[in-house]
Amino acid sequence: MAIVENTALTYSMIGNREDLVDQIYTISPTDTPFLARIGTTKSEGVKHEWQTDALAAAAANAQLEGDDFSYGAVTPTTRVDNQCQISYKTCVVSGTQDAVKKAGRTKEMVYQIMKKSKELRRDMEYIVTRNQAKVTGNSTTARQLRSLEAWYTTNAQRGATGANGSDSTAATDGTQRALTEGLLKTGLQQAWTAGGDVDLIMPGAFNKQVISAFSGNTTRTTDSTGKKLITAVDIYVSDFGTHQIVANRFSRDRTLHLLTTELWAIAYLRPMFTIDIAPTGDAAKGAILVEYTLEARNEAGSAVVADLTTS
Repeated sequence: MAIVENTALTYSMIGNREDLVDQIYTISPTDTPFLARIGTTKSEGVKHEWQTDALAAAAANAQLEGDDFSYGAVTPTTRVDNQCQISYKTCVVSGTQDAVKKAGRTKEMVYQIMKKSKELRRDMEYIVTRNQAKVTGNSTTARQLRSLEAWYTTNAQRGATGANGSDSTAATDGTQRALTEGLLKTGLQQAWTAGGDVDLIMPGAFNKQVISAFSGNTTRTTDSTGKKLITAVDIYVSDFGTHQIVANRFSRDRTLHLLTTELWAIAYLRPMFTIDIAPTGDAAKGAILVEYTLEARNEAGSAVVADLTTS
């Protein structure tokens, strides 16, 4: 059909109001599975230290009646440490931008600080779960904390040429191989034998799907009422307990973490806080900062299956 001559169309009219939804939709995920499940504590120095210990191995213990005591050697505790790392995000907003009427927020600076705080939390999750070596730092080098992958030394299954990290080095990546249920079970057994009680299995996206395809889940459950086919495995029950499986978007997909979460904590020298920076012109400046480290209370209670294929 033809348009009637001189019909007023939106293309040429002036004054039509914009249709802008008064909401901002952010797709970026903000879940931090590791940070959300471990404890927090306080640090009082840039070098955060704590002690670990273990009981003597259980043994047959039968003594003579009336026997005089003999005295075994006293084993000292182990003193370990980590460096506090500073992470921050900044923003600057012109006075005009803060003054104009906006959709989805009232004050631009408030919105930007809220956004930066979420980004900073994601950065923390990324840092503490990766393979980062401890760096003491100096006036030209930033301090870095020893992250999760660099702590595993007792219960580590690595690919060929892979090696554990140390107090000053990250772990060495080895030859990648496919995740199997046997590797998972071995890691759970190792952590349990050492005294841990793994409650969190933390894979990346690809290996979360691998776990869901393990033979123990070959019988799929169908919810006829809700018309659902359940193929995911979110709880794994082994001979050594019940373990929640939570995929992490920020840890490396090549690494499977088997964690006794009570044996890990974030130690804050300065918990996350905002800084109002003095303006130097017609703009407001702000920053949000945190100073923290990862406290490995006893890494022997957890395990790692490293160097896994991711495709």
